[in-house]
Amino acid sequence: MTLSRVSGAAGEPTAVKAGAFSGLAVFQQHVRDVLALAVLQQWSVIVLSDPDFADWPLGEHAVVKCLNDWLRSGRSITLLASSYEFVQSHHARLIDWRRRWDHIVTCRKFGNRNAAGGTSTVPSVVWTPDWVVHRKVIETCAGHCTQSALRRAELRESLNNCLKQSSPGLAASVLGL
Repeated sequence: MTLSRVSGAAGEPTAVKAGAFSGLAVFQQHVRDVLALAVLQQWSVIVLSDPDFADWPLGEHAVVKCLNDWLRSGRSITLLASSYEFVQSHHARLIDWRRRWDHIVTCRKFGNRNAAGGTSTVPSVVWTPDWVVHRKVIETCAGHCTQSALRRAELRESLNNCLKQSSPGLAASVLGL
């Protein structure tokens, strides 16, 4: 297992641990840690993908602060989901942040929820140029966190295929008369 030490948004030490993980709290901490590392590593691209982002800590002040600290000219972040209903109703800080940074944030919608209440094949992934957090089993929050170039390339290809078939989602503003 690889361990990378980074400082979090408030300067407190945090770690990104490579390897298998299981459990909601562990998954959420991986999301926080990789976003904190994005600030330090100054990655130009981040992709967040999930059927609905219901289990993600995207509404937390610290997460939005990391995203603010990460922003710079030439950077971009893409959110891919089947539905943004949960994001709109539960992640107010992220919605405000998305409106403010519309020129950097791209939100795409891929697939639909099926009649059984399940979701389409949108992978649950944080993709960055150096790290991937891939939640393979959403119900148990089981997955893998890795720096493997092969795994990053495979997941990026999967995300690109979804993005090619996606449509705009989560508009920054609602126009109307």
